[in-house]
Amino acid sequence: QVQLVESGGGSVQAGGSLRLSCASSGRTFSSYAMGWFRQAPGKEREFVAAISWSGGTTYSGDSVKGRFTISRDNTKNTVYLQMNSLKPEDTAVYYCAARRWGTGTSRAGDYDYWGQGTQVTVSS
Repeated sequence: QVQLVESGGGSVQAGGSLRLSCASSGRTFSSYAMGWFRQAPGKEREFVAAISWSGGTTYSGDSVKGRFTISRDNTKNTVYLQMNSLKPEDTAVYYCAARRWGTGTSRAGDYDYWGQGTQVTVSS
């Protein structure tokens, strides 16, 4: 069983930055592809970014390309989401997710484990 715990959320003004972290308790973290998703009130869960088990391949959603960067440190069992140039429309609960097999994808249904989420609020 894998437990994922997100941290780093908070409130920031538009144009600011935040870095989210997701720590895993699993011993096989380095074999999992990881993803970040977000969900705003009244909206469906949206893909943000994904990263392969090695960190060699990353993917980003169109709405965050050029602003958000996903990375991982397998020695610390942690995946990160660096968020720059934040906009009010980035306001959401951000979730990290782990996928046991295959590469990172944009489909939430492909992931096996989820964290509880961390709130990000961007004010104008």
